[in-house]
Amino acid sequence: MADKRDYYEVLGVSKNASEDEIKKAYRQKAKQYHPDLHPNDKECEAKFKEAGEAYEVLSDSQKRARYDQFGHAGVDPSAAGGAGAYGGSGGFGGGFDFGDLGDIFEDFFGGFGGARSQRTNPNAPRRGNDLRAALTIDFMESCKGTQKEVSVSVMETCGECGGNGCAKGSSPITCGECGGTGQVRVQQRTPFGVMTSTRTCSRCNGTGKLIKNPCSKCSGSGRVRKSKKLMVDIPAGIDDGQTIAIRGKGDAGLNGGPAGDLNITVSVRPDPIFKRRGYDIWVEIPVTFAQAVLGDEITVPTIDGKVKYNLAEGTQPNTVFRLKGKGVQQLNARGRGDQYVEVSLEVPKNLSKQEKETLRKFDSQLNEKHYEKRKSFFDKLKDAFGG
Repeated sequence: MADKRDYYEVLGVSKNASEDEIKKAYRQKAKQYHPDLHPNDKECEAKFKEAGEAYEVLSDSQKRARYDQFGHAGVDPSAAGGAGAYGGSGGFGGGFDFGDLGDIFEDFFGGFGGARSQRTNPNAPRRGNDLRAALTIDFMESCKGTQKEVSVSVMETCGECGGNGCAKGSSPITCGECGGTGQVRVQQRTPFGVMTSTRTCSRCNGTGKLIKNPCSKCSGSGRVRKSKKLMVDIPAGIDDGQTIAIRGKGDAGLNGGPAGDLNITVSVRPDPIFKRRGYDIWVEIPVTFAQAVLGDEITVPTIDGKVKYNLAEGTQPNTVFRLKGKGVQQLNARGRGDQYVEVSLEVPKNLSKQEKETLRKFDSQLNEKHYEKRKSFFDKLKDAFGG
């Protein structure tokens, strides 16, 4: 025990190091001194084992606590009678976190038993990538629906080779390195002994096939990029920022997989008259003082055209009335929203002297019964301030 270095010193961390800091330090040491990177180097092999022993203790909270209190004697089996850093067979003890070791070995061999390489089969059908496009339309087009042309750059199956990547008259051949499986088995020496892992074949990149005579059009990829123009149906009721998905119009799939989708995000230009809130439409209509007092038949714009509306006598500013069913078509559903019309009273300006006198004379003939809100307001003032 006297010859052993301090475990914190071995990993190059402080005694207050967190679990993540300890794990990170061990990974660095394991990569630095791994025997496969330094064959026949006894010093590196010893440092690799030393780092593994330090990590086995410091990654275990109970063992780390004993080590912090008693030093190496607290975790040495000959001193404590229990399992130390290494078992009797020279392997790692039972407290070692195999999940952590699996993460570390994944960096070296692709995981135990080739777990990483088996996650994906390069020859399995693969769906093509989705594509994105943007489109700007007018407000009325969003309400009524329209057709628009969209330009996209899409990967298509090569028409020259039919997608197999080979020049005419030739076919892919089986990879001699992996025998057509796309994977090769590799043996590695580890602290547990010799372990077997599976890797993607580097010669065929996991396809199990080799292309000796690649297609001149697609260079062996089996797909080519093309610029295309598509006519897209924009449904009535689409709103600003919404996305339309067109199935199967994205990139072509691989190995017989389906094509991806084309997702088109729609922007709607603002309208100078109409404002949209959900499926409802709002419009502000300015009226004159006389129209508001006497009532009048006014013209109201809607997305379907102009309609007539009888404005009642004594209409107050900011009065809102509803035109049922005059809103926007609900997207992919039945029914429409409503249109709300807000009355805006426009006060006349730039009156002549005679017009002002006429207005004063008219106003002097009115009394409290003509102004309900004004009368109510001053009644409240009297109550609040005692007259």
